[in-house]
Amino acid sequence: MEIEEKYLITGFSGFVSKHFLDFLNSKNVCAKVLGIDINADIPFDFSTYKTVSCSFVQLNLLDKNKVETIIQEFKPDYVLHLASFSSVAVSWKIPVESFTNNTNIFLNLIESIRTSGIKCRILSIGSSEEYGNSIHNQKPLEESDPINPLSPYAVARVSQEMLSKVYSESYGMDIIMTRSFNHIGTHQKDIFVIPSFVRKINAIKLGGENKLITGDITIVRDFIDVRAVVEAYYLLFKKGKKGEVYNICNGVGTSLQEIITIISKIVDVEIIQETDVNLVRPNDNKIIIGSNKKLIKDTGWKNRYSLQDSLKEIISYYCN
Repeated sequence: MEIEEKYLITGFSGFVSKHFLDFLNSKNVCAKVLGIDINADIPFDFSTYKTVSCSFVQLNLLDKNKVETIIQEFKPDYVLHLASFSSVAVSWKIPVESFTNNTNIFLNLIESIRTSGIKCRILSIGSSEEYGNSIHNQKPLEESDPINPLSPYAVARVSQEMLSKVYSESYGMDIIMTRSFNHIGTHQKDIFVIPSFVRKINAIKLGGENKLITGDITIVRDFIDVRAVVEAYYLLFKKGKKGEVYNICNGVGTSLQEIITIISKIVDVEIIQETDVNLVRPNDNKIIIGSNKKLIKDTGWKNRYSLQDSLKEIISYYCN
């Protein structure tokens, strides 16, 4: 009989969580999942999976007593920590709340696991924003390159990574860290740039004004399909090295201007782009491209999705 694996997923209502569950089910992984989220509404049906059984608890991770109770009762084998205020733009608007929330919810989680004595592997999800405007940003950034966070969100992610290292090295906890680059896919909220572009360009296609108002579209990002991301997370649970940091990335940079051009061609509409200075973020990173060599070497991961295919999938999801 196949052994049931127990996964605790924070930030359960997010689009990454859904795709991780989809991946487990597609690989026939026998898994028992407990989802935690501050939001009561989960925007997908988790009762339809064949090999994955899910339950959900509404919980604010700032409530340490309740976190401790959940950990002790569920006793996870794996913890996927996705919960956060995940928008860089939002972190500029509410920097104190963004930083304290993202740092303290993670600290509550790992401290509850430590004091419980439960042995489990924790995946601490970080961000490419930790690199900032690196002096090495003209080449794919490696995990050994210096970090230089430039937003409240990025500083919180660095703090989370530092806490992970302290708890791994000093307490012997089994924590793996990621610097996850810009992942895209279906079910992502349109506060993020790709679904926002898709919705606006589709509105133009349907007869709206053909002007697309944006922030700085010269910036370059390493976009990666969320389905490739969750496969990397699963492989890190199975093959990643304790205490190590891994880039989760495509390895190729694409400007937002190029993204707009590709979407416009797929949708088959001509647009006029106009920059609104009010949408330009303070001190934004100009170029962020990652190296995935370490991830491939340690886990055998492969990126199975092209940017063109990913954008077609997103357009089909949002526009049909």
